[in-house]
Amino acid sequence: MIIGIGTDIIEIERIKKAIQRRPKLGERIFTPQELEYCSTKGDTFASLAARFAAKEAVAKALGSGIDGFKWIDIEVLNNEQGKPEIRLANQAWEKGQSLGVKKIEISLSHCKEYAVAMVVLLGG
Repeated sequence: MIIGIGTDIIEIERIKKAIQRRPKLGERIFTPQELEYCSTKGDTFASLAARFAAKEAVAKALGSGIDGFKWIDIEVLNNEQGKPEIRLANQAWEKGQSLGVKKIEISLSHCKEYAVAMVVLLGG
């Protein structure tokens, strides 16, 4: 059963400029694992922007927006095959549990200018 759907699109340049202006911002938005993974990619900022879009999409799917929890409470990881996966923590996890979320499906993509994420929350 679908509990929630969220999508987000962001300009990659916007993320790049924000992080270059305030480097500590990256640490407030992204977990150490996310920062490490993205630093190994050819276009670090495109990968970071896709993860930012994913966090926004998850927040929308949860129905609360980002209010009520921290950016790092939503983490985008990759499994052994490279497929992105979402890990919720703290207040985001609690919100997911209260809604009955059992699984989160995610799709990420980016081109030269934009990054996009689509999220579906599934329950029992």
